Amino acid sequence: MDVFLARQPIFDAREEVQAYELLFRSGLDNFFADVDPTQATAQVIEQCSHILGLDEIAPGKRVFINATRECLLGGHITLLPKERVAVEILETVEPDAEVIAACERLKAAGYELVLDDFVYEERYRPLMHVADMVKVDVLASEVERQRFMAEQCVTIGIPLVAEKVETREAFEQARDMGYSYFQGYFFCRPRIIRAKTIPGFRLNYLRLLKEVYRPELDFREIATIMEQEMALCYKLLRYLNSAWFGLKNRITSVAHAVTYLGEREFRKWAAVVVVANLAADEPDELVVHSLVRARFCESLSPLFGMPARKQEMFLMGMFSLIDVILGRPMEEAIADLPLATDVKLALLGEANRHRELYEYVLACERGDWETAHSRAAARNVDERMVPPLYREAVAWAHQAFESVGSRESGAAQPAS
Repeated sequence: MDVFLARQPIFDAREEVQAYELLFRSGLDNFFADVDPTQATAQVIEQCSHILGLDEIAPGKRVFINATRECLLGGHITLLPKERVAVEILETVEPDAEVIAACERLKAAGYELVLDDFVYEERYRPLMHVADMVKVDVLASEVERQRFMAEQCVTIGIPLVAEKVETREAFEQARDMGYSYFQGYFFCRPRIIRAKTIPGFRLNYLRLLKEVYRPELDFREIATIMEQEMALCYKLLRYLNSAWFGLKNRITSVAHAVTYLGEREFRKWAAVVVVANLAADEPDELVVHSLVRARFCESLSPLFGMPARKQEMFLMGMFSLIDVILGRPMEEAIADLPLATDVKLALLGEANRHRELYEYVLACERGDWETAHSRAAARNVDERMVPPLYREAVAWAHQAFESVGSRESGAAQPAS
C-alpha cells in the first residue's frame, strides 16, 4: 500500500519555515474517496517511521500530523520521535476525560500538542491547559473572532497559528493581532508593487538563462556573462568540485564545466541558480517550492504522455512562481524568458496539455485529491507511480537548494 503525502509549510513572522503539515490519503483504492481518518493517520505514521523517514519529506523540520480520538487513545503518534512531531488534535475530537488523559500523557512524553481549527468554548479549556499551539482558520472566521482568539490565547501564553492565510494582507493582519505562525499560500502570491526593478547585477542571471536556452550554446558568450558575475563561476565550480562528484582532476574553467555536465544538465543547473539568486530577498521556501514543482513536473511528463517535453515541464515548474519572485504580473515576468509558447500559455492560465499537468501538481500540493484524481483519470495516469515521484522531488529540491541556493550553506550536493 502506498501513501501520497503532500506538505504545507508553516512559517514564523519572518516568513521562515518552522514546520510542515502532512496532508495525506492512504492507499490507491481509497486515494481520493472518503477514508477512515484513523486508518489514514496510521498509514502515514508507518510510512514516516519505517519507509520514508522524516528527513526525506521534511529535512530538519518538525511535522504536524492530524490525530483522531482513536489515535490519541492508542498512542499511535509515539512511534515517531517527539523532537520532530507536533500532534494536531482535530476539531472533531470531543474533549472527554479519556482524551484529556491521553493528551496529558503525550505532553508528559515531550510531544507538542496543537488544537486544530479551534473555536473557543468552555468545554475545551482543559485541552487549552495542555496545548502548545492553537490553530485558527482565518478564511472561515470573522476578523473579530480571530482577534478574540488572539486575546484569549496570548493572555495564557499559547502561540497561535493562522491557517488558510491566502493573502499577504491576511498574513500581516494576523501577525499584528499577535499570531506567531502562519500557514497558507500567502507567501507565493504576488505582492502588489507599483514598480519593482531588477537590480543591475541580477540581470546577468537572466542574460545567462536566455543564452543557455538558445538552440546552440555559445560557450564564449556564456563565459563572458559568468565572468561579469563571479558568484556564478564560484557556484558552478564549487558544485562540480564537491566531494559528490569525486573528480580526480579539478575543473577550473566554465568551458570544462559545461563539457563535463553536458548541455542538458548545464541548462538545468542554470535555471536553478537563476531562480535561487533572483529570489535572494524572498523566503527560502519560495525557492524550494519552485524546485519541487520543477522536478515534479519533469517527472510527471511521461505519465501525462509528454516524455519528450521533460525539459519544458521542468522550466514550467521552475518559473511558476517567478511573478512572486520579481513582484510583477506573470505576463510581464515571463515575457522575456526563454520559455516555449505552450509553457508561457500554461503559466498564464490557458487550457492546454501543459496546463493540465500544472493543475494536477497544484492540486497535489494542496491535498485537493478529488481534483487531482479527476485530472489524472482524464489522461489515464497510473497514480501508483505518483507518490514516489513526489517524494523524490522533495528530496531533490532540498539537495539542489543546498548546492546552488543564494544562501551559502554546507557542502554542495548535485542538482541533477
